[in-house]
Amino acid sequence: MFEAVRSLGTVSRAEFLLPNLGSLIMGLAWGAIPSTSFGDLVVMIVLSFAIINVSSAIGAQANTLSDRDLDSKDARKEQLVEAMNSLGADRLKGVLIVEFALTLILVFLFMVVQQKPILLLLWVVGICLGCAYSLPPVRLKSRSWLAPISLILVLAVFPVLFAYYTFTTEMNLFFLLSLAGLALTVYGVIIPTEIRDYFGDKAMGIETMTVRLGLVKASLLSIVLLAAGAVLTGTAFFLEWASGQHLWLIVFLLAIPVAVLFVLREFKRLYSLSKKLASSKSQSSLAEEIVSLSARNPRWIMLVTQTYSLMSIMLLLSKFLV
Repeated sequence: MFEAVRSLGTVSRAEFLLPNLGSLIMGLAWGAIPSTSFGDLVVMIVLSFAIINVSSAIGAQANTLSDRDLDSKDARKEQLVEAMNSLGADRLKGVLIVEFALTLILVFLFMVVQQKPILLLLWVVGICLGCAYSLPPVRLKSRSWLAPISLILVLAVFPVLFAYYTFTTEMNLFFLLSLAGLALTVYGVIIPTEIRDYFGDKAMGIETMTVRLGLVKASLLSIVLLAAGAVLTGTAFFLEWASGQHLWLIVFLLAIPVAVLFVLREFKRLYSLSKKLASSKSQSSLAEEIVSLSARNPRWIMLVTQTYSLMSIMLLLSKFLV
């Protein structure tokens, strides 16, 4: 029993817990209303976080199930493959069905209590996109430009919007600006993950956006997206605090350029290595160096997303404590 639970946690990508928490914090920070009672606030936080996490697990499980053969050829995903084999494809399919049904019921009841149909709409569209990204016959991840669009929506836009509308029905223009910044940032930091898988995806005929663009253009795009996303996000928080007479909080925005510049330096290294690979006859060592460097991407993602979460926490505190 314990082994099955451990394997399920592995294929569900438990490491997504912190990024999902970041989505909740961002939606909560922008959508929370100070007049909401503490009890109601706690209940809404717990329910929305549970829904976001289970939905994320469903998408991760679908991805693991569909990529089983491809992952078995990647030594870096050995633990994931072992967990998948231990759990079994049939059992995982059963878990997926149960999780989907229970979460649908929970979201429906949540929608009824909150009287917000948009919550059910966001969840249905998001979960369908998340599964369609990995599962055949749609398999958006292998359909070039549809892959980044679906990833941005599933990983950045829908979770944050779900959390946001949990707490409010109004729309804040500065929130939309921050959401646009987050969307650009998320795909910017995901590209190195696609770069890590580039050689395997290309050999298997999986046309991700990175495979279609090539390593040089993809790594350059990651730099542009991350930089643009950081500018939009920082601007959104600046305008929100300036309009709310909390100018002293602007000093915390310095954390964004510090974190982002560190990650951009690593992205620049990927870009330089990709250019060398494109013009080099001896490619094996450079390819290994690119894969090794891009494999550090989870810590880069964590650094940027947690910096954004810190800004969201400061925004939340400014609403309730200042």
